Amino acid sequence: MPPIRPLRYALLALLPLAAHAEEANQSSAEAVFAGGCFWCVEEFFDAVDGVLATTSGFSGGDVENPSYEQVVAGGTGHAEVVKVEYDPSQVDYETLLHVFWRNIDPFVEDRQFCDAGEAYRSAIFTASDEERALAEASRDAVAERFDQPIATRIYDFETFYPAEDYHQNYYQENPLRYRFYKSACGREERLEEIWGDEAGGL
Repeated sequence: MPPIRPLRYALLALLPLAAHAEEANQSSAEAVFAGGCFWCVEEFFDAVDGVLATTSGFSGGDVENPSYEQVVAGGTGHAEVVKVEYDPSQVDYETLLHVFWRNIDPFVEDRQFCDAGEAYRSAIFTASDEERALAEASRDAVAERFDQPIATRIYDFETFYPAEDYHQNYYQENPLRYRFYKSACGREERLEEIWGDEAGGL
């Protein structure tokens, strides 16, 4: 288990379980992204106009209904992901891709910021040929811009498993603990180093 895990385990140990419900919207679409800690991914996608809901979970592996502990221990093949429900009349998939890239470090393999291991790889899970084409074009644009290989992977989406309730909306339900974790992880500093004024993508 990566050495930084105790930081998040210590925070989680202090939490009561909290319910997290999302209302369905018939005029919505869904997209799935992995960008390291799903608490952070929820936060930056929730700030996008047209995003209706975000749900933390797991995807990309071969273990059904995995627990958080199983995923972060490794061996399941799953990544921490966020399912983004959005209104296509307000925000398109290309905009979500733009925001995604500017909130990750696209150059590192099997890690994001202080979180290391296969569960923390960056990835885009595409649900159609159109999404894959857009995702690949966006990856190629990032590679051309920085003139170096991109570690972020693109997968065909198969199954999404929601994480435990206490992970949902963590940054809103536990703002002090979340800010401590995010600051200690060095996420904002690294994003500014890579993306400059574009960090955050909004």
